[in-house]
Amino acid sequence: MISLISLGYFGLFLAAFLAATILPFSSEIVFSVMIFSGMNAWTCVIVATLGNWAGGMTCYYLGLLGKIDWIEKYFRIKKERIDKFTNTIQRYGDWMAFFTFLPGIGDIIAVASGFFRCRWWVVALSMFVGKLFRYIVWLYLNDLFM
Repeated sequence: MISLISLGYFGLFLAAFLAATILPFSSEIVFSVMIFSGMNAWTCVIVATLGNWAGGMTCYYLGLLGKIDWIEKYFRIKKERIDKFTNTIQRYGDWMAFFTFLPGIGDIIAVASGFFRCRWWVVALSMFVGKLFRYIVWLYLNDLFM
């Protein structure tokens, strides 16, 4: 982690990218250290948001590699039920990408958005807004302890 911090904004981008993939990693620590060390807070917010968003979109694209047929085959769920659920997810689920900032379930939401073929542009937009929200909240939490 120390080496990521020494890379400056690029290290923050990389930390945020890794944190948004299925790797267990926390970009908040790198973010906080950079803020406390005097780096521009709003630049850190933008860099971390872009890195985290890029990682989340990578998970979305990994989800696109999945096949709906696998659910029927391996989980023994009838095709009609899968189709009904898929239609619902495709209609409303892409806005759920906003919640990809949540620890634990965020990666699952990103992969599921791709797996169920949600509209990429809505996923990208809602995911970006959610990630931005995350780092703005984190910035203000850091401000409380400075």
